[in-house]
Amino acid sequence: MNLRPRSSLGRILDDLGVTLLELVHGDVEVTHDIGGVVIHDPVEEPVYPERALVLGVGIADPAELAALVTELGTRGVVALIVRAPVELTDGVRAAIDSSGVAVMGLARGATWTQLAALLRSLLAEGDIGDAEHESLGGLPSGDLFAVSNAIAALLDAPVTIEDRSSRVLAFSGRQEEADASRAETIIGRQVPERYSRVLTERGVFRDLYRHDKPVIVDPIQIGYEGLTTQRIALAVRAGDEVLGSVWAAMDGPLTDERTAALRDAAKLVALHMLRVRAGADVQRRLSTELVGTALEGGAGSRDALERLGLGGQRVGVIGASLLLDAQRERSVRADQLLLGERQHFADALAVHLSAVRPGSAVALVGDVAYGIFAAPGEGDAAEDRAARIAQDFLDRVGSRMPSVLAIGPAASGVTGIAHSRATVDRVLRVLRDSQVTGRVARLVDVQTESLLLELRDLVAARGDEPGGPIARLIEYDERTDSSLVLTLQAWLDCFGEVGAASALLYVHPNTFRYRLRRITEVSGLDLADPEARFAAMLQLRMLATR
Repeated sequence: MNLRPRSSLGRILDDLGVTLLELVHGDVEVTHDIGGVVIHDPVEEPVYPERALVLGVGIADPAELAALVTELGTRGVVALIVRAPVELTDGVRAAIDSSGVAVMGLARGATWTQLAALLRSLLAEGDIGDAEHESLGGLPSGDLFAVSNAIAALLDAPVTIEDRSSRVLAFSGRQEEADASRAETIIGRQVPERYSRVLTERGVFRDLYRHDKPVIVDPIQIGYEGLTTQRIALAVRAGDEVLGSVWAAMDGPLTDERTAALRDAAKLVALHMLRVRAGADVQRRLSTELVGTALEGGAGSRDALERLGLGGQRVGVIGASLLLDAQRERSVRADQLLLGERQHFADALAVHLSAVRPGSAVALVGDVAYGIFAAPGEGDAAEDRAARIAQDFLDRVGSRMPSVLAIGPAASGVTGIAHSRATVDRVLRVLRDSQVTGRVARLVDVQTESLLLELRDLVAARGDEPGGPIARLIEYDERTDSSLVLTLQAWLDCFGEVGAASALLYVHPNTFRYRLRRITEVSGLDLADPEARFAAMLQLRMLATR
């Protein structure tokens, strides 16, 4: 058991060291909590909290680093983070030893914004407390069910705690004392959509989130079947942010005592909800970093797999991607909701995988949700099982989350895992290009399409244009407004079957044969030469369509 304080320097290095940070030189075994995160500004002197952690953005020169470490030592700074690799000269080492300021390196590829967010989440988690050993308001930290039962006892009424989307986060006992609507809400862990729609139309949510006073929902005025008990609701806020709401099912007047009790309860709920969210944010971010590192196959991959509990095992890799039409994607991005939608999709995949493959890890890396899980067995058997798991997931989410999923080969080594991730990316590119939702594929299923996409990339990078017979046909078509290129394409696609090819273009077979003779006359292409036919097919697919 690690007894370091949650926000101590050693604890931060324990949590982030595999993926983001490395100790360059100095002592991290200090037991004091870190007082805050500060970004170094050479132009304007910042305010340093006690035992600060400083981000040295742009500090690379050893002499400049030594001078900064010495200055920070006089201000009680605990550590300085600079971009790795760090040149540890004798001067830098001496400055670190004399100042007591540890120096750590931020891994290449990691952003300062990403690091700052992780550090602040870790510090916030420490501020809120450890759920296993601390309490808030005399209740276990983060235990919303204990909080809801306490509020129910205080108000003498069954209570639910809900988020902004009317999902039930926790509920108290005595729910049987409420009405049918409450029972349906508890069973589904979600306020029924038709009831939620009625509340929206009546302006209940508007009043709830606009004011800081309780809102009364009269069942007679609402006129909703199944709602017979009065509801009293109050928004849960953290500053200006609305986290959710508390709903009590109780009849009778809203007295001053009930109002005061509900307001006090909402403040306590806010603390616990922040505690839950902080822990979830840190865990999600750390999981994302570990999964990303494991998939890269670099120096930290083996350690990342160990921390994920998958070290030394044969593992499978899958990748899932949401399919959004261009107009909707632009709209979602404009509202800054795209990331949240993809994260919700990744969370759904994580729940599914954890149920069928305990110990699996899922993280959203970029716009792809990657999953790593133990995959015992050899060859195709492991891939087949993974494909069944993936298809079952897509069947469950259905049209609610239009998506595709790629299966990588099972791997047992660091290099094999990186190769499996690269395979997943290749397959996903084909699946997204086809825009066929609900599709699961392995590389063997889409190998031809994948090779064609890679060839198109090569052609585009080199700027190649059609040449030879194909170029002459394109020029002739443009000049005479004819269709020789389409005729050749149809003939090649139909393996030289004139009947099928002519039907494809809706022309008479004799007309089609005449066009074939014109193709030979205009371009000089020898249709009897297999090498010439193959070259023509490649050019038509790689170049002419551009």
